[in-house]
Amino acid sequence: MNRHPILLYWSTEDTAFIAEVPELPGCMAHGDTQEDALANVKEAMRLWIDTAREFGDPIPEPRGRLMYA
Repeated sequence: MNRHPILLYWSTEDTAFIAEVPELPGCMAHGDTQEDALANVKEAMRLWIDTAREFGDPIPEPRGRLMYA
């Protein structure tokens, strides 16, 4: 099971919920509801990791905590 932190927020500009995985660069998804955004980003995470494995790219270990200043 994947343990990378997910940021979930509402975007007024996009009129959608956005889910981002900061530890997996470029991995994000959106949805009309929080549940849709989370389901979509879980699929995006799976694809991100599968692609990294396919190309032999490193997969960051989940740190479990996000620190922002």
